[in-house]
Amino acid sequence: MREESVGHVETEKYTCSEGIELESGKKLEPIEIAYETYGQLNEEKTNAVLICHALSGDAHAAGWHDGEEKPGWWDNMIGPGKAIDTEKYFAICSNILGSCKGTTGPASINPETGEPYGLDFPLVTVSDMVKVQKKLLNHLKIDRLLAVIGGSLGGMQALQWTISYPESVRFCIPIATTARSSPQQIAFNEVRRRAVMSDPKWNQGDYYGSEPPRDGLSLARMIGHITFLSEESMRQKFGRKLRDKEKLGFDFDIDFEVESYLHYQGDKFVERFDANSYLYITRAIDYFDLTNGGERTLSGAFKEAKSKFLVVTITSDWLYPPYQSKQIVRALKANEVEASYTEIRSSYGHDAFLVEPGQLGHMITDFLSRISVRDILVDVPIIGKDTPIEKAAEIMVESEFTHIPVSSKDGDLVGIVTAWDVARAVAEGIDSMNKVMTAEVITAAPDESITSVTGKMEKHNISAVPVIEKSGKILGIITSDLISRLVKRGGLSNSNDQEI
Repeated sequence: MREESVGHVETEKYTCSEGIELESGKKLEPIEIAYETYGQLNEEKTNAVLICHALSGDAHAAGWHDGEEKPGWWDNMIGPGKAIDTEKYFAICSNILGSCKGTTGPASINPETGEPYGLDFPLVTVSDMVKVQKKLLNHLKIDRLLAVIGGSLGGMQALQWTISYPESVRFCIPIATTARSSPQQIAFNEVRRRAVMSDPKWNQGDYYGSEPPRDGLSLARMIGHITFLSEESMRQKFGRKLRDKEKLGFDFDIDFEVESYLHYQGDKFVERFDANSYLYITRAIDYFDLTNGGERTLSGAFKEAKSKFLVVTITSDWLYPPYQSKQIVRALKANEVEASYTEIRSSYGHDAFLVEPGQLGHMITDFLSRISVRDILVDVPIIGKDTPIEKAAEIMVESEFTHIPVSSKDGDLVGIVTAWDVARAVAEGIDSMNKVMTAEVITAAPDESITSVTGKMEKHNISAVPVIEKSGKILGIITSDLISRLVKRGGLSNSNDQEI
């Protein structure tokens, strides 16, 4: 299928007036949340995919804003025909709590003072960020996500979702991340924060309305950018090439291309990011630890996890090295949670999840194509054999279901009735459910593949199939419309999963 852009998009805002109680115990209210959506939410609200951004990202993940020269930060992954196919999925990306890209953070106005929060803004955690995202989904009336996907800090959010709201996520794809920040990762973050705080213009966080700490934030970004790259990618990109000169200058001006590149990245960053937000978000990354400081094991952290996981790492990532992703998978499998591990083979380092859309796109497409009946079935009203035809019609109108299972007094499936059956019964004066329902029902098992169910629908020329357990208990229903929105026909692709 041809890949296309989602086109022109606009960032939306939602104000959560009741706020949240933070992990620190403090209350933060109100909270403004910036977000963007791509694609259409289906009637059953089962195709929502939450995209979680990294440290300096924002809600603008795909498409184009008026007047901007570049698309959203993950435009190569989100859109028609892309890995997160907006012709099938309803993608949502919101700016995280504590940031400076539209969601409440230290640069926002404190309603109690009328001035920017600055350091009066409370420290927040990844768990708090996820709690705010849940508030947004409640506002959008989405009870359960098909998938949550994110890289780096976004991967931490994805993992936190499966622990904070285990019933709310079907698939989880954490990329280039960890279950707890290591001493080295914390050390890099502290050096970056000290670069900001050592700038006199930081002024204890009270610089709004005056000159911000540009030098400190630029230096912090330069340090951070080194960790995003690999030694090999820097060698390939820069080597020891000189910048606009043929010989060394024998001074402290810029000699090498790599120096110029880092200065450029730092200078560009200060134009789009707030220094205090940088401090708060890196601190949230430090605090991230699914073991709660060793109070529980990592496998214990995932004890209640219900999602299916695809854990993606990058071979050249030394900031979040592959062994940390393997730890996550081992902990999941210790709980008999379905988890796959795969690697992006790249020399780009940590940033490869942003610049290797081919590999990552194939991994995500393949993983989401493994959706089973259990993952997308929807609740459906159930009627009894003695339900009057008029009542069945009323239930269909109220629920908007055109196919309703019929059960025995013990709750076992004994038939199915359609809107056409009910219309015929009314027209012909039939008053018995037994006379209009179909007794020989084609059903699906909860763990059956979507391909198998699609085949049944085509063979028997039907558009809905009740889902039942081996015991005969009715779990829900799956429709052809729902399948067509979520799954491409033509079978599954080959898997890149690895054993660890």
